[in-house]
Amino acid sequence: MSAYRGEDGWGALGDPTRRAIVECLAERPRAVGELAVELPVSRPAVSQHLKVLKDAELVTERTAGTRRIYRLNPMGVAALRDQLDTFWHRALAGYQDVVEQPTEEGP
Repeated sequence: MSAYRGEDGWGALGDPTRRAIVECLAERPRAVGELAVELPVSRPAVSQHLKVLKDAELVTERTAGTRRIYRLNPMGVAALRDQLDTFWHRALAGYQDVVEQPTEEGP
């Protein structure tokens, strides 16, 4: 198990604005201005949120002229999915252990 990182994907997604950005980018890649039009925050705020998502490796960017186009990073999203699958399988195994335990019948 890796050590806790300050800006992991789960921590980055803890903010509702960042989750909204991820939802928008799931539809298609977008520039900061396009995201700001759809969100109730300023362009500078969107840029700050994108920096957090980029540091968490959930988004990537490419330059197109004077604009930066952001998109989801498939590898970062897949890593979150793998973690969630691991948590889910552990939870199911724990539930199965509890269900299969013999019960004590009272008098």
